[in-house]
Amino acid sequence: MDINASIIDQRITGIVEDHPDLLPHGADANKKKSAAFVMLCMSTCLDIPLEEAAELLTDGGNDAGVDGLHIGEVDDGEFLVTIFQGKYKIKNLNGDANFPENGVEKAVNTVQVLFDPYRKVALNEKIAPKIEDIRSLIRDAYIPNVRVILCNNGAIWTEQAANWINAVKKDYGDRVDFVHFNHDSIVTILQRTKSVDAIVTMSGQAIVEDMNYMRVLIGRVSVQEIQRLFNEFGDKLLERNIRRYLGLHSNRVNTAIHETLCNTDKSDKFYFYNNGITVVCDKFDYNAFQKSDYKVQIKNMQVINGGQTCRTIQETLNNALPNAVSESAYVMIRVYQLAETDKEFVRDITYATNSQNPVDLRDLHSNDEIQKQLEIGISDLGYTYKRQREEGSGGSNTISSSIVAESVLAIWRERPHQAKFRRKEHFGKLYTDIFKDLNAAQALLAVLIFRSVENQRKRPADSNPPDFLPYASHYLSMLIGRALLNDQKTDLGDVSHRNFASLVQAFEDEQARYHKDAVDKIDDALKDCYGDRDISLQQLSATFRRGDLLEMLGA
Repeated sequence: MDINASIIDQRITGIVEDHPDLLPHGADANKKKSAAFVMLCMSTCLDIPLEEAAELLTDGGNDAGVDGLHIGEVDDGEFLVTIFQGKYKIKNLNGDANFPENGVEKAVNTVQVLFDPYRKVALNEKIAPKIEDIRSLIRDAYIPNVRVILCNNGAIWTEQAANWINAVKKDYGDRVDFVHFNHDSIVTILQRTKSVDAIVTMSGQAIVEDMNYMRVLIGRVSVQEIQRLFNEFGDKLLERNIRRYLGLHSNRVNTAIHETLCNTDKSDKFYFYNNGITVVCDKFDYNAFQKSDYKVQIKNMQVINGGQTCRTIQETLNNALPNAVSESAYVMIRVYQLAETDKEFVRDITYATNSQNPVDLRDLHSNDEIQKQLEIGISDLGYTYKRQREEGSGGSNTISSSIVAESVLAIWRERPHQAKFRRKEHFGKLYTDIFKDLNAAQALLAVLIFRSVENQRKRPADSNPPDFLPYASHYLSMLIGRALLNDQKTDLGDVSHRNFASLVQAFEDEQARYHKDAVDKIDDALKDCYGDRDISLQQLSATFRRGDLLEMLGA
């Protein structure tokens, strides 16, 4: 029995026992275990809680070989689609069985069919709305990048399967990537919080200085040294990096780095094109008797800025022909020796060095005064507010800043399309619009309304729910919030801790009516838009994404 396979089997057993509500209802024990494995893979790969991973499950009849599906946000005209297919050997925990050839074949066929918006394919109710979301984006000229993650508790696919994968990659080029993910991969990621103690070879001279009880080293390292470090330690070096790796083919900055490294006329000037790498550590040492080319011992090394640069260097050099990248290609490195008590200072540095890109700015705003005020106010109302991602998951009484942002933008700011499709900007361009003058009662009431609507989407009370329901949660929430305040003859500015309990009670007493009325309003608005003709799922997806209904709904 493989030790890592055994560890993952134990973890999956725990998921089945502790989270039965997240698994397919009515499924037998084996199917529940397989679904739990896919959930664990998605949670680990995408760095999301199990509850969010459960929302991505699509397994069932007519699933096109897709067990889980995640659609990223549009960025620079492109978006990333991640497809998961899981094959879990329940009885064989030796970890040596190849990923099945028929599974690979099905995944290849899926890529060729699902991303053609004009191909008709029978799909189940879980996956159909998601696929039509993708196809709608494609028809609006957004370009998909597809990552197929084939998960098993065994070895990689066979040579024959690799030939099929190479054939489809030849047709679609860099737009499609196939990744093998197994029990070893999961354990490696689960263990990545271990301290990284590394020796980094500098090139040329460096500046070392003591400043305010901290030490700083500034120098340069070869790209080959970056490749070596990331081949050895991987994502363990990025635990405190707020962006991690965005992917070579899904981010234009990374692609530009790759092209510069591969350009013989530019690679030796890479140092001047790149902003460099910022490292924090507990301690660094070097031989001060040397004048240059130090070998620096770094304890608890973490890359807090430049993670994309490092991972792109690694991938480029790992796949390049020998000597294709100049040995005189360097990158600047800044090493800051900080005490463990300087945790907040590390966050400040991270903000300053990453604020040019709004990805994951939630963590960067976590120490803002408004976030601290919300934490106190929401706590006084009996809930826990998570300002940061790393604070762990919780139950129904735990509220994250990201769900507050999404709910408030949809309901009180009446921008439901931006709440759903511009999540990356919630803590960037839209941050002030969302959080300005927001109190804890307003934030919490919005979340409770949005959660109720989402529960209706996941488990509709109506045996024949409308086709638009999977796309309309943010619009329905907006209409319900508006109706609640109208019924209570209250303005948003008057919502506070004083009337919070009565507002929640009024909402809970009438939530079925509020939801039905909101559904009827959206149905009427769609008829005003399209008349009595049939509306395809692609059209529905585009309609809600563009905000076509807002004017008709009086927003």
